[in-house]
Amino acid sequence: MATTVRRAVLTLPAAPLGPDNPLPPLRTADEVHALDDLPRLLPGGAPGREGMPRDMARQLRYEPLRSLLPARIRDGYGRDRTETEFESVVIENEHLRVTVLPGLGGRIHSLLHLPTGRELLYRNPVFQPANFALNGAWFSGGIEWNIGATGHTTLSCEPLHAALVPAPDGGVMVRLWEWERLRDLPFQVDLWLPGESEFLYVGVRVRNPHERPAPVYWWSNIAVPEDTGTRVLAPADEAWYFGYERALRRIPVPHWEGADRTYPLRSEYPADFFYEVEEGARPWIASLDADGHGLVQTSTGRLRGRKLFVWGAGGGGRRWQEWLTEPGTGGYAEIQAGLARTQLEHVRLEGGAEFSWLEAYGPLSAEPAAVHGADWAAARGAAERALSRALPGERVEAAYKAWRECADTEPGERLAAGSGWGALEVMCGGFKLPGTPFEEAALGEAQAPWAELWRTGVFPAPRRVVPPGPSLVGTHWRDMLETAPADPLTEYHLGVAQWHAGDVAQAVRSWERGLALAPSRWPLLRCLAAADALTGATERAADGYAAAFEDLVAESRGGEAWTAAESALGRETMMALLAAGRLAGARSVWDRLRPALREQGRFRLLAARLLAAEGHTAAARRVFDEGFALADLREGEETLAEVWSTVTDRPLPPSYDFRMRPPV
Repeated sequence: MATTVRRAVLTLPAAPLGPDNPLPPLRTADEVHALDDLPRLLPGGAPGREGMPRDMARQLRYEPLRSLLPARIRDGYGRDRTETEFESVVIENEHLRVTVLPGLGGRIHSLLHLPTGRELLYRNPVFQPANFALNGAWFSGGIEWNIGATGHTTLSCEPLHAALVPAPDGGVMVRLWEWERLRDLPFQVDLWLPGESEFLYVGVRVRNPHERPAPVYWWSNIAVPEDTGTRVLAPADEAWYFGYERALRRIPVPHWEGADRTYPLRSEYPADFFYEVEEGARPWIASLDADGHGLVQTSTGRLRGRKLFVWGAGGGGRRWQEWLTEPGTGGYAEIQAGLARTQLEHVRLEGGAEFSWLEAYGPLSAEPAAVHGADWAAARGAAERALSRALPGERVEAAYKAWRECADTEPGERLAAGSGWGALEVMCGGFKLPGTPFEEAALGEAQAPWAELWRTGVFPAPRRVVPPGPSLVGTHWRDMLETAPADPLTEYHLGVAQWHAGDVAQAVRSWERGLALAPSRWPLLRCLAAADALTGATERAADGYAAAFEDLVAESRGGEAWTAAESALGRETMMALLAAGRLAGARSVWDRLRPALREQGRFRLLAARLLAAEGHTAAARRVFDEGFALADLREGEETLAEVWSTVTDRPLPPSYDFRMRPPV
C-alpha cells in the first residue's frame, strides 16, 4: 500500500481557548523546572555521584529564559467542553495511521498500528487546555514538539504552517514550520512515512539565521499509555532525578529508594528521570506493557537526551491526570528525547548554523519475561535487540541522509497556515530560508502596525480605542521604536522592549513620558505598577494598580478583548492590594468586577483569600465547600493548599489536591 496523505476533521469534546491576556508578561518566567543550586562539581570538574559533566554544568547556566516576551499569556480558557471540530492531516500506509493537528502546534494526536489495532500513543479523548506551557495553554496526549526554553513550548496551542513536500522515496511527506519567538529562530518538522515502513520518520531542523549565537532547546514529548505493567526502558544505568524540589540528583537505574522507578506507577509523586545515556550508545527509549508490546522512539545522535516523566500513584498526580483528560480514562506517562541530557539545559547554536536530526517512531515487541525481569541489563538488552531487528541503526542513518537532500525543497500544496510573525521577521531581516517560506501574504492584523513601523518609521495609532496589541522586543524593533515619533503608544511598546532588555530605569522613563499625554492611561499605569511591585515598592505598586484598574473600568467597552483586560488587571490589582494589606481597596475592586468575572476560578480563590484576611473564615471556607475550578492552575502551583490551610486545619479535599511534591 502506497502512503497517502489526506485532510480530515477530528471531533473532540473541547474547551475553547478564549482570548489571550492583553497585559505584557513583565514578570520573570515562573518555570517549575529550575534549580536553587547546581550540584557541586568534584575537584577538577570530573563527573561523579555528587557532580556532573562539564558540558552539562555549562549548559545548565547558559541563557535560561528570563522573560516570556514577546509571547502573550494564554489564560482565557475554561473547563466547559462542547463537541468541536479540528482540522487534521492523516498520513497512512498499510502499517500506521498518523493523525496530525497543524492548528495545535503540529501535535501528533494518534499513531495507530493498523495490523494489531493498537494505539501506540496516549490519545487524549478531550481537548482541555491547562496551564503547563511557558505561556499558559497546553494540552496533554500524543507527540508534541517543544522548542524555545525549558518547559512546554509557547506554540502548544498555536497553528503551524503545513504543506506537502516530495519525500526521499518518491512519495510525499508533510512539512510543518514556524518561527519560534522566544529565541527568534525558525524550525521545521518533516513527517515522512515510507510506503512499507512500520516506522514514522520525523526530520527536524532548527536554524539560526542571525549573526549572533542563540540558545536552543528541543524536547520531543511522547505521551504513552500507563498501567501497573508498563515499563520504560532506555540504554542507561544512571539518571538525573528532578522531583519538583528545585534540585537534581544522580541516581541509579532502575532501583532507587526501594522501588524500580522504570515502572511509572511505582513512584508516588510526579518526577523527571533524565537518563544518562551511555557514551556511544544508540539513543532510544521504549514504553512496553506487561506483554512486551508498545512504542519505541529512536533517532540519530544529535538528539542525545532521553527522559521519563511520571505522574506517580499519589493523590496529586492522579488528580492532575483527571484534570488534563477525562475522569475514568487510563493514565499516561511521558517518554521524551532532547538535545541535552536534561530539560534544564540550553545548547549554543552559532550564528548562521543549524541543528538537524531524524527521529523514528513505531511499534516494538520484545520477550516479556526478559523485558520485565529483575536483570536490568538483560531487560534493556532484549528491548534493544528487538529494536535492531525492527529498525537497524544503519537504516535510520541512511534515512537521515536521504531526508537532508529534501530539507530545502520548497513546499507544494498548502495544508494549513501558521502565524505572520515569521513573515515579519524575514521581511525585516532579509533572511533566506529555503524550504520554509515565510511570505508577506501571511502578515495579519497583529503584525500590521509593526510592518508599518518598519516601512515608515512611525508606529501607527489605532483607529478605535482598544487594549494595546502585542509588543515586539527584539533589538532591531527596540531601535526602531527609539527613533519613531514619541507618542504614548510608541512609548508604551518601547518601555516593554527596554524592560525585556533589562534596562528597567529607561523602561520606567518611557512609560512615564507616555503617561503624560496618554488618552488611555491604564496600560502605562499597570506597567509602572508592575515595575514597582518587582522592585519591592509594595505600597506604591498598590496605588498604581488601583489607579490602573479605575481607569480601565471607566474606559472599558463591551467585547472579549475588554473583558480579558478587566479579568487580567483585576486579578493583578487584587493581589497587589492584598499584599499591601489594603483590604478595603481589594474589596472595592471585587465590587466593581463584572458578575461573570466573579465566577471565574481565580476570582473565587481571591474571594476566599479576601474573606479570610477580613476575618470571615467561615465564609472563606464556604467558597471551597461550594466548589470552584481553578482552570489556569499552574504546574507545581500550591496556592489551593496554601489558602485552604488559612481557613481550616482539616485535610485538603481530593478535588483540590494538585500537590506535586511531599509536604514540606
